[in-house]
Amino acid sequence: MQKRRKLGRGVAVVGAGLSKFGAYPRGVRGQDIFVEAYKEMIASIDKGFDPEDIDALYLGNLSSDLFERQVHMGPAVANRIGIVPKPTIRFEDACAASGVAFREAVIAVSSGIYDVVLTGGVEKMTNLDTTHVTEVLAAAMDPDTEIAAGETFPGIYATIATAHMAKYGTTVEDFMRIGIKNHYNGSLNPHAHFDASITDLMKRKAAAALKKGLPEPSWADEMEFLHDPKQNPVIAWPMRLFDCSTVCDGASCVLVVAEDIAKNFTDRPIFVIGTGQASDHFLAEREELTSLRAARIAAGEAYAMAGVGPQDIRIAEVHDCFTIAELIGMEDLGFYKPGEAVRAVREGENRLDGKLPINTDGGLKAKGHPIGASGTGMIVEIFKQMREEAGPRQVKKKDVDLGLTHNVGAHGSTVVINIFERR
Repeated sequence: MQKRRKLGRGVAVVGAGLSKFGAYPRGVRGQDIFVEAYKEMIASIDKGFDPEDIDALYLGNLSSDLFERQVHMGPAVANRIGIVPKPTIRFEDACAASGVAFREAVIAVSSGIYDVVLTGGVEKMTNLDTTHVTEVLAAAMDPDTEIAAGETFPGIYATIATAHMAKYGTTVEDFMRIGIKNHYNGSLNPHAHFDASITDLMKRKAAAALKKGLPEPSWADEMEFLHDPKQNPVIAWPMRLFDCSTVCDGASCVLVVAEDIAKNFTDRPIFVIGTGQASDHFLAEREELTSLRAARIAAGEAYAMAGVGPQDIRIAEVHDCFTIAELIGMEDLGFYKPGEAVRAVREGENRLDGKLPINTDGGLKAKGHPIGASGTGMIVEIFKQMREEAGPRQVKKKDVDLGLTHNVGAHGSTVVINIFERR
């Protein structure tokens, strides 16, 4: 039976910031990018704050070691933003690195050992070419049963996708619908790596062809464009190019404080009411492929702590390193029964104007997936949406009082869930 855990004292997020996600010049370092996110976070704190109040820095980062040849990233970032000699810790849990860093910051503040923790993540991935990035990411896989078999993450998620298709009748068009939604949301997000909807990309491709004196390409709609193998080639069937998240650089950060001092920073704090984390075996040892057990366990722990259920969540950031990941995440979180998330995708329930908006910032698919920054990047979006500060992508419904982030490490060997409340 799952334990009903609780926080020792209330915890709130009072500031949040994001860098631009995308490809930065080679000479720009990860800690330089983090400065961008840190400055935006400072600007978001209504009443201002003194950096001297920060008790510690909890930083998520997959591998600055391999991407940048920079180890000891925590102190490097602390030095760059001017908070030395505050203690720093770097967390590595693959794509869940900063989601886990955030959870540990919440636990630290809840315990009373700290009152104010700066937490976030950063990754500078584009120093390497695609082949070497693939090698670095593969280091998060099992060397005995996955790397030795020639697996890559596109291949693993393609395996999960084909299993879901076989079991529930999911189609490639369902994955495409998720990509179309997320690219549209990303087109409204000035921080996103992809600042264009699929329709925008179609127009750009047509204009580029005409400029070169070539025949103007014609696609009836977004779906026909995504079926065009020249525009959307297969990476690992059924995952095509526009089903896969991007290799990019970026940083994100949030300020976590004790609830009893939150009003010193802002009159509109967002409260953390539930958190959960779990791990799982590598793929070969799992009993099923169409669900991530760690996600179900972590979600159960977070829901129990928060005293809410999936039916209460009004907005969510769901880990979509591949479009299939968003689909199974929707089911693992209990938003839909197994096999039924497809219906929601087809009916548009998860669009900005839908019943349950998901990945309003474009998700990892369009906003970008700088590995260490992704978990707290999701939290930045929930913070902005719940404070009605998301600009043109702002969810219009007025009952966005409960939000959730779902952050997956690798292929579900780590999952962390956080639940937020606006009061």
